[in-house]
Amino acid sequence: MKIKYFILSFLLLCANLLLADGIKFTASASKTEVGTGEQFEITFSVNGNGDDFRPPNINDFQILSGPNVSTSMESINGNTTVSTSYSYILMAAKEGEFTIAPATMVVNGRRLSTQPIKIKVIKGRPVPQNNAQQNNQTDNTPPPNTSDLSKLLFIRAVVDKNNVYDGQQVTVSYRLYTRVGIDDSQPDKLPDLNGFWSEDVKRPQQVQWNTETYKGQQYKVADIKQSILFPEHDGNLTIDPLSMVFIVRQPVASRDIMDQFFGSYRQVKYKAQSAPVTIHVKPLSEEGKPGGFAGAVGKFTIDASIDKTEVKTNDAINYKVKITGSGNIKLFKPLTVNFPADFEKYDPKVTDTVTEDIKGVSGSRIYNYLLIPRHQGDYTIEPLKFSYFNPNTGKYVTLESQPFHVKVNKGAAESNVTAFSGTEKEDLKILGKDIRYIKTNGDLSNADDMFFGSFGYWLLISLGPVLCAGAFIYRNKVRKENSDVVKVKSKRAGKIAAKHLANAQLQLNIKNTKGFYEAIFKGLYGYLSDKLNILYANLDRETIASALRAKSVNEQLIKRLLDTLDLCEMARYAPVTHISEQEVFDKAKGIINDIESEI
Repeated sequence: MKIKYFILSFLLLCANLLLADGIKFTASASKTEVGTGEQFEITFSVNGNGDDFRPPNINDFQILSGPNVSTSMESINGNTTVSTSYSYILMAAKEGEFTIAPATMVVNGRRLSTQPIKIKVIKGRPVPQNNAQQNNQTDNTPPPNTSDLSKLLFIRAVVDKNNVYDGQQVTVSYRLYTRVGIDDSQPDKLPDLNGFWSEDVKRPQQVQWNTETYKGQQYKVADIKQSILFPEHDGNLTIDPLSMVFIVRQPVASRDIMDQFFGSYRQVKYKAQSAPVTIHVKPLSEEGKPGGFAGAVGKFTIDASIDKTEVKTNDAINYKVKITGSGNIKLFKPLTVNFPADFEKYDPKVTDTVTEDIKGVSGSRIYNYLLIPRHQGDYTIEPLKFSYFNPNTGKYVTLESQPFHVKVNKGAAESNVTAFSGTEKEDLKILGKDIRYIKTNGDLSNADDMFFGSFGYWLLISLGPVLCAGAFIYRNKVRKENSDVVKVKSKRAGKIAAKHLANAQLQLNIKNTKGFYEAIFKGLYGYLSDKLNILYANLDRETIASALRAKSVNEQLIKRLLDTLDLCEMARYAPVTHISEQEVFDKAKGIINDIESEI
C-alpha cells in the first residue's frame, strides 16, 4: 500500500516537472556596476503565461519608472509561446554593494523565483564590465531620455496680450503639446496668479484635441486650463507656471518581430511645466479722470428705467439701472445715485448675467432700487453718471442716463390712524397698526377682581429685575465671545463647510460632476479661510500647508487635503476617472473632521 502511494507521488512530481519544463523566470540588469546618480534598468522575464507577479522591495535605489510591462508572442510551426517582462528604471543614490532580492510569480500553479542581483555602486561613472557589455548587447531597450521628452511633451502659457492697463482683462490658455501617447495625468502645482483677480473659463469635461504646427513640428494640442485675469495694480506681474505629472508611452527598440510589428512601449513618468509669463501693466491715466470714477475698465453702455411715473405716497417704485458690455463687470463698485430727499431708498438688488469665454468676460449687471415716496409733490430723479476707462483708446468715457419725472399724489386716509390737526398721513411713518382709535365702548370690571395688587402681580414685578440681570449677564458674555472675530469664524467654519458639503451631496445625487467638484472645492477653501483666519483670496497651497503646520496638524493629513484640493481643481477641466465622486465626498468630509479634532 505504501509502495502505491510512493509511486503516485513520484508520478505527480514528474508531471509537475514536465509542465514546468522549459518555463524560465529570470532577472537581469543592464549594468552590475554603476556610479552614483546614474540610471540603469532591471528586468524580470518569464517565457510563459504567469500571474501574481510580486516584485522585490527596492529600497536601496530610487525608482524612476516602472513596472513597465511588455508582452511578446512567437509562433513556430504552429506552436505559440508568450513572453512577458517587467522592467524598472532605477538610479543609484549611494555607494556600496547592494542586492536586489528575488521576484516571484505563479506559473502553472507553482510559484517561481528569480535569482538575486548584486549591484555595485561606486563614486562617479562606473567602470565598464564584461557583464554589463554583454547585457547591453542583448538588451536594446534604452533608458528614458527626459531631454527628448521635453521636445515631445510640454505646456505653454499663451496670453492674448502682455501689455495692458490696470484692470484690463487678459486671457491665458495653458496649452498642452504632445507627440507621444499619454496614459495618465495628475496636477502637480496650479498657478497662484498673485496680483490678478481671476475667473476660470468653463470648459467641456472632455478635452478637445487639435493639430497644430509649432516650430516646424506637428503636435496634438489641447487647452487644459483657461483663465481670465484682471490685474489688480500696475507694474510687471508674473503669470505663474502650471505643473503636471504625466505617464507617457515611450517607444523602445526591440529585436522581436512581433514587437516590431505591433510596437513596443514603456511607461515613463514625466513632469512638464509651463514657463512663467510676464504681463506689463500700465497705470490708468490721471488726465481727464472724471470725478466719481469707480474703476470700471472695458467698454460699456448704460440704460435706466422706472416702472411708474405717477404714484401715491407710500407706494413703491422700482428704479432699474442696466450696465452692459465687456470688461471687469464683477469688480464694479457701488453706484452713486442721487434720489430726492423725500424718497426712502433701499439697497439695490444686484443681478449679474455674464459669460466667461476665451474672449473675456461680457454681459450685464442690473441694479434694482426700491423707492418709497413719503410726501406728495412733483419730483425729478436726476440722470445717473457712469464713467469707465476704454483701454482701446486710452481715454475715459462718461455715460449719462435719462432723467425721470415722478408725480406723487396724496394717499388715501387710513381708517386706523388717529387724526391730528395739520398733520397728513405721509408725515407719519406707518409701521403696521401702531396708532389706533380710542376705544369708546367696553365692559367695566370690579376693582376687587383686578390683577393689580394680587400675588401674581407682585411675583411678576419681582421677576422683572431678575430676568433683566440675567439678560445683562448673558449679553456681556455674548459680546465677549463675539469680540474675538478669529474665534467666532473658527467656530462657524464647520457649519459653513457642512452647507457646502450638503450642496455637494445634492450635486452628486443629480449627477452634476462639475457642480459637485466646485462645491467640494469651495467648501474646503471656505472652511480653511475661516478656520485659519486667512482671507479667501490669499489662500494657496503654501499658505495652507504652513498655517496647518503652525497648528501642529500632521503631515499626512496636510498631504491628503492638498491632494483633494488639486483633484477638485483638475476636475474643472479634465475628467477624473481613478476615483469616484462618493469617495471624494467621503474623503473631504473626513479631512474636515480630522482637522477639527486636531485643532
